[in-house]
Formats: sequence, structure tokens, C-alpha cells
Amino acid sequence: MDTQNTFRIGTGAGFSSDRLEPALDLLRHGRLDAMVFECVGERTLAFGHRDRRGDPNKGYNPLLERRMRAVLPLAHAAGTRIVTNMGVANPTAAAQHTVKIARELGLKGLKVAAVTGDEVNHLIGPDTHLLEPNCKLSETGREMLAANAYLGIDAILPAIEAGADVIITGRVADPSLFLAPLAHHFGWGLKDWSTLGAGTAVGHLMECGAQVTGGYFADPGHKEVPNLAYVGFPLAEVQADGSATITKLQDSGGLVSQRTVKEQLLYEVHDPSAYLTPDVTADFTQIGLADDGQDRVHVTSAKGGQRPDQLKVTIAFDGGLLAEAEISYAGPGAADRARMAGAIVVERMDNLHNSNGPARIDLIGVSALHASAVDYPDTAQDVRLRCAMRASSREEAEVLLWEVEALLCCGPSAGGGYRGHITPSVMTYSALVDRADVKPALEILTV
Repeated sequence: MDTQNTFRIGTGAGFSSDRLEPALDLLRHGRLDAMVFECVGERTLAFGHRDRRGDPNKGYNPLLERRMRAVLPLAHAAGTRIVTNMGVANPTAAAQHTVKIARELGLKGLKVAAVTGDEVNHLIGPDTHLLEPNCKLSETGREMLAANAYLGIDAILPAIEAGADVIITGRVADPSLFLAPLAHHFGWGLKDWSTLGAGTAVGHLMECGAQVTGGYFADPGHKEVPNLAYVGFPLAEVQADGSATITKLQDSGGLVSQRTVKEQLLYEVHDPSAYLTPDVTADFTQIGLADDGQDRVHVTSAKGGQRPDQLKVTIAFDGGLLAEAEISYAGPGAADRARMAGAIVVERMDNLHNSNGPARIDLIGVSALHASAVDYPDTAQDVRLRCAMRASSREEAEVLLWEVEALLCCGPSAGGGYRGHITPSVMTYSALVDRADVKPALEILTV
């Protein structure tokens, strides 16, 4: 291993609400060249647009303030570049707020970049084909909030080349957040398919944070993971050919093994031989894994081919209001009483309130999560009934809550612990647009 040419990159977050302490530990002790905070999923992006509608200065990750106040001084002192999609639906506002925080912290000379251009509302129309429901946008009957294309490293590299210390994006493909610093450091070209495929494999392994260090792997009695309460986030020691060692801080909790790496490697990959990203069509089928010491796995031989001509787009829709109401039943016959209660709610919503009824009735504790696939033996004596529906008005949503609460006295017997709430909801579908029509942009702010 050529340690002088090793690029050390860490994960600071694997989703929007991830823990902060493991990221700070990595910044203090990981000797990182770069750290990535990956914080955007389809729903979080849609909620970001909803928030920006309410306040044009919002729409970025709600934890940006807390994270940046803790991260910026450590990253500045260590010379670690921060790359993050915490801009969500408003990267410019996120960058401006980060500059404000940096000024308050006295971090003179810090450069903050806002990468934009992922919002492509102008490319989406009533006849746009949606992939999942296989229909035109106009046929959904829902209001579009916004549409965002998955940008790649060609959108991020100009910010790195401009010397940005903190790079804040909106919707960028998760592996691209890691691949861009690697490509810049090693001089990989935008058509170096083999190394781009290898770097994408590294990004994919790292993008979900503690999933590769034992978090999502842990299953007591089957897959033991030590000290999971203090699981560490991963870091990758990457070489010029794209090979890498996945590891973690020695004193942190968790586990890095071939099994944790294999699970994450296949996570959310539709086709391991042709994993489509904005940067490359990655091929993971020939990857080799080898132990390289305790909590160290060396990854080699990922490859890649030409990138797609089209980019995936997430289209966010207003999903109306989500009404949810719950009530508990316990003791002998609890499941039967809960089923009767759910049937009563459906009947009354249909016959008395001119509603289509709750979209979902769950008996939590009785095949609730797998109701459509698995019917487990019914031995439950402690059941939580959940009734939920999408409502087009608050009045309609409140009717559902009223009907479930009325079960307390109207029966069946022994219902208790009612709780109900109404929240705004969103929906997302996917589409494709031509790459040439998407125009990334860059703004550099200096503290």
C-alpha cells in the first residue's frame, strides 16, 4: 500500500437524522482528507420542498445548524473537506447559513460552495412518463411540488477545483458525493470507466454510514456486533486504482467484516452487473474482498462502463394529510376485538361519512408489517390497532380520529390508550430526462 497516495475519506452521516458523535470522532482521530454527510432520500427531498414553500429561506436539512457548528471547527483544523447534500431543496440557503455559522465561529477564509441545477421543474410536464405507476404525470391527479435530477461528479468537481472547503449540494447520487473527491485527488477523468466504477463501489459501501460498520447488520443471536450503542462510522483508505480498505476507528463500537461489506454492497442495487449512476454503469460482480486486519476489509476489482445518457429524476407531490389513530386491546381475544374495532371504523367511514375508508388497518403485533405477505400464528394478547388514511381535507382527517377515539366507549370491550395525529404527507415518483438538458451551477461564498 502506497500510504503517501492513500486518500482517507469518512462518512459523517448516512441519512438525514443520523447521529453526530461518530462523525466528530472521525474528524478528531481519522486523519481524513474528506468527509461526506449523505442526508437526502426521496421523502426528505420532498419534505424539503414542502418546507421551502412555507419559508423560502428553509428547505435544507433541519440538523444543518447543529452539525455545522460542531463540524466546521474540527474540519478546519484538520484540513478536511466537507461534502454534503444537506442543501436538500435549497442548497443556496444552506450555504448562506453555513457561512453565517462560520463567521460566528471566527473561521476566516473558509470557502463554501453551493451546487445547484438539480431542480428541473422546467423539464417536467403533464405528459412526462412516471416509471413506477407507469402513467403520465397528469394522470396522478396530484399537485407536483418539484422535480430534481440526480447530479453526478461533473457537478461537484468545479467546486473542489475552486478550493471549496465545504461543498453543499441538493439531489446528487449518493456515491457521487464520495467519488468526486476521489476523482479529483487521483486525477480520474470523466470517462475513466474502470476507476470510476471502482470509486463508485467505495462510495456505495460508505454512503449509508453505520450500515457497513455493523449497524444494520446486527441481529442478536445470529449476527453479533460489539458495543453497538457506540457504533462508529466508516472510513475508507482509497488507492489510485480505486481499491480501498473499509475500516473504522479502533476504539469505536461496531464491526467491519466481509459479511458487513457484502450486505452493504448489495443494498439497494438493482443489478450488480450494471448499477446505473450519473457517473458510470458500475459492475460489482467481480469484486474481491480480503481481510486486512481487525475491522479492515480490502475491496478490489470493481469495474465500470459508459454512463447512462439519461438522468433519474425524483418528482415530489403533495400527498395531502395523513391521519393516523391508534387504540390498544389486551388480554384473551385481543386480536379478535382489534379486528372487530377496525371493521367498525371501516364500516362507519364508508356508510356515514362518505369516505373511501382508511387506506390501511394494521393490527400491530399480529402480522402488521407483513400483512400482505405473511400470516403469522395468532397468539397475541397485546394488540395495537392502527387506522390510517390520506385525506384531502383536515375535516376528513379529523373524522377518522373521532371514529377511532369513539371506540373507547362504543366497543368492543377493553380498548384503551387512544392516540391520534394529523400530519402533512408527500409522495414521490421517478422519471428520466436527457442528461444534456440538465445544467449544474456553482456559487462560491467566502467567510
